[in-house]
Amino acid sequence: MSSLSLAPDAAMEPVSLAERAYRDIRDSLIMLDIRPGDPIHDGALALRLGVGRTPVREALKRLETDHLVVSYPRRGTFATIVDITELAEVSELRRVLEPLAAHKAAATASDALRAGLGSLARDIEKLGEREVDKRGLMQYDLEVHRMIYRAAGNRHLEDTLIRLDNLATRIWCMVLDRVPSVAGHIEEHVQLLDVIVAGEADRAAELALAHIAGFERTIRAVL
Repeated sequence: MSSLSLAPDAAMEPVSLAERAYRDIRDSLIMLDIRPGDPIHDGALALRLGVGRTPVREALKRLETDHLVVSYPRRGTFATIVDITELAEVSELRRVLEPLAAHKAAATASDALRAGLGSLARDIEKLGEREVDKRGLMQYDLEVHRMIYRAAGNRHLEDTLIRLDNLATRIWCMVLDRVPSVAGHIEEHVQLLDVIVAGEADRAAELALAHIAGFERTIRAVL
């Protein structure tokens, strides 16, 4: 699975082989293409990604820090188990940091980033005209959040929120077949993206908080 697209500013940044491997493996873990508990074979990943083992091993070290893989002496590396009990702790942090990111994005995003956010909002509005499966909808969810984090202009905030959103998305993907309407959750992003583009910082923070609270309620309802 290829890494998801990011905001225009990010697309122009040079990406090392290790970074490319990291993003690809990370998104495979998030979307459960690599199932929880599966063994991770660096040689097989290197072959699939068309890179050497060294970039893959560097990527796996980072992914262990992200709590997406775990290594055991003499046993190897495995995809971590999705722990549903982490939802409360992850949501506790996201309820504070997601509104902050949305507020900062609305207040300080560059014109190029605002254009990218607006374009994504218009694309989501047209989802009803296309047949997009639940997996595709989840990719939209990841892209929206990552673009907002980038637009916030604080790399430490961005990195922290990406890690939290990755963990939340794995939980979401575990129960995806039991969620009645994923499309509705994704379409909520349109209003949030539009107020960020319009520079309405306080409103953006309110909508971001409501979105995270709604996500947590949805997950708990199907557990």
